[in-house]
Amino acid sequence: QVQLVESGGGLVQPGGSLRLSCAASGSIFSSNTMGWFRQAPGKQRELVAAIFSRGSTNYADSVKGRFTISRDNAKNTVYLQMNSLKPEDTAVYYCNAETSDYGLGSEHAYWGQGTQVTVSS
Repeated sequence: QVQLVESGGGLVQPGGSLRLSCAASGSIFSSNTMGWFRQAPGKQRELVAAIFSRGSTNYADSVKGRFTISRDNAKNTVYLQMNSLKPEDTAVYYCNAETSDYGLGSEHAYWGQGTQVTVSS
């Protein structure tokens, strides 16, 4: 049984920073592609950042240069460092891991419970 547990969300002022963590337990290996998605009220869930098994990364245009995704395979943990936060970054952020049968973003892949990030003065 795989579990993904996110932490690190909260309230931050515009221009501030937060670091999200996603701890994976169960049969998650370093070869699994992992990513962060977010969903704002009234909007569809969108991919924020992904990190592949060899460490290459991919980012949504809206967060390039501000967010950094990384992974610590020894700890089975993925991080999302978010800098220069904007009010439009406000959303519930979800950790996601592909499975052997389902790719990143699939409803059948592994998902965490989500953590709220609110950017407001």
